[in-house]
Formats: sequence, structure tokens, C-alpha cells
Amino acid sequence: MATVQKRKFFTILKYLFFLGLGIVLLWLSFRKLDMTEVWQDIKGANYYWLIVALILALASHIFRALRWNLLINSLNYKTKLSTTFYAVMVGYMANTAVPRMGELARCGVLSKKEKIPFNALFGTVISERLFDLITLMAIIVLVIFFQFKSLSSFLTTTFGPFFSNLASNISSLILFSVVSLLVLVLIYFIIKALKERIKKLPFYQKLREFFEGLWDGVKTIMKLKQKWRFLIYTFFIWLFYAGMVYFPFFLLPETSQLTMADALTVLAIGSLGVVAPVPGGIGAYHFIVKAVLVEIFGVGGNAAGSFAAITHGGQTILNVFVGSLSYFYMGVLSKREKPLNE
Repeated sequence: MATVQKRKFFTILKYLFFLGLGIVLLWLSFRKLDMTEVWQDIKGANYYWLIVALILALASHIFRALRWNLLINSLNYKTKLSTTFYAVMVGYMANTAVPRMGELARCGVLSKKEKIPFNALFGTVISERLFDLITLMAIIVLVIFFQFKSLSSFLTTTFGPFFSNLASNISSLILFSVVSLLVLVLIYFIIKALKERIKKLPFYQKLREFFEGLWDGVKTIMKLKQKWRFLIYTFFIWLFYAGMVYFPFFLLPETSQLTMADALTVLAIGSLGVVAPVPGGIGAYHFIVKAVLVEIFGVGGNAAGSFAAITHGGQTILNVFVGSLSYFYMGVLSKREKPLNE
């Protein structure tokens, strides 16, 4: 009981830490801005373009559900597009509250609804996210190629001090790496030596079954029969992501001259703010997007802050609203329907 309470305490502590980090980054993003002007920008923005961006966001989520269905079907389970879409939206809603909880949440609700093993579903999500990471890396390479001069100046200004400190402490870094490697090697040999005893433990078989199911899910991308459809769905997901950045440029006069190539730059670097371990990317997204707009494209600080606040706010409201409706459907209304995999 004490162990469970301690685990809960550290979970809450970790959540509060990252929430605090997000608030600090949010403060750093807006502390030098004229908040009166920022508020005027927010009130006077052309929200038609935000609506367009949110429609594209929903379209990207639909294509994500379609793509996820391909992986799930490779496990020989059936899922409806509507059910998978609701699960995806529940995941986005969960990410708004707790970082990285969305992947667990969407697998949890779909597993319960369609009677599909959770570990297999989670494996498909890992496979899906790895492919998205490769896609993001490809976009970053394109951005670096086409915007090399602007980016090199931005990276030197932003991360130069960090790498200088890193270089001055290279001996400590090497020592840390060597010690970490030795610890991993030691753990490996301990597990190898105690392998037979570990196999006799009560939870061993359950743990093994869990990871086998997880691996089955990860392998789905290699077993896909419709690989071209998977690639097409991925293309549209990222195309809509780019549109979600590009069309909001027309919210404000100061950003309306930016191009689709600029949108890809904001998307590539801004994605780092979304994956940061803070609830809903709060603070991290604002900090990075504002820095990109100001340092690379010369947008005024107030307009850049307004753009970040409006786009982040719109996405958050969409995820919470549609995610809540999806959760209500999955948890209440769908109980009347018979699961496809029974």
C-alpha cells in the first residue's frame, strides 16, 4: 500500500514539475511583450483562417485513424473508422492533460470497445510513431536544405551557448557515458546469470506474453499488404499538418506574407514543442514557435506571441471538445453496440 502511495506521489510530483516547466516557458515567451498589443491582435485576428486550420486538423486525425486501421487489420482484428477516430481523439484530449498519456488512452478505449489486446494495439502505435519520426526527420532535412542560412543563424544564436558549455564539460560527459554503458552491461549479465530463476517468477509469463503481443503490434508495419495506402495516408496527415500552420499565417497582417515553405519550417521546429513533456505542449510550443517566427522570419515579437497563443489555443479547444464527445460516445453510447471482434 505504501509503495502504491509513493508511486502516486512521484507521479503527481513529476506532473507538477513539467506543468511548472511549461508555465515558466510560457512566462519567458511573453514577459517582454506588450500584452495590450498582444490582446488587440488576438481580438482583431481573422478567425476564418483558424477555422480552416481546425478543419484540416480534423481531416488529419481522420487519416490517422484510417492509417491506424491498416495496422490493426494486419493483426487480423476488425475496427470501424468511426470507432478508431473516436479513440484517436480521446488520445489527443488525454495528451492535453498529461504528456504522452494519449497513446495509452487511445489504445485503452479501443481495446475495451473492440476486444483487441492492449499490448498489440500499443505496439501498432509505437510502429506508427516511429514512422512519423522518420517523416519528421525527412521534413527537417528539407527545411535545413532550403533554409540553411536562416536556420544556421537561428541555431547558433539559440543553441550556441548550450554547445559551448557542453564542449567545456566534455570529460564529464564521456565519464557519464562510460558509467552508463558499464551499468547496462552489468544489468545484462545479472539478468543472464539469473535467467532460470527469473523464469520461475509468477509474473514472468505474463510479462513475456505482454512483450510478445507488443512486438506483434510493432511488426504490423512490416506485414502490411497495403503499403502504398499507408504511405498515402501518411502523406495526407503531414500535408494537413503543414496546412494547419500555413493558413493561420493569414490570421494576422504581420504573418500573412509567410509561405508554405516557411510553414514547413515552423512545423518542423515547432513539433519539438509539441513532443516536449509538458501538458498539451503549453509554454514549450509558444516559446519555440515565437522564437522561430522572430529569429528566422523577422516577425515582431508581439505578433509572434499572438500567433502562438491563438493557434495553440484553437488546437487545445478542438482536442478537448471533440475528445470529450468521443470519450462520451466510447464510454456510454457505444456500450449498446456489439464489438466487431467477439
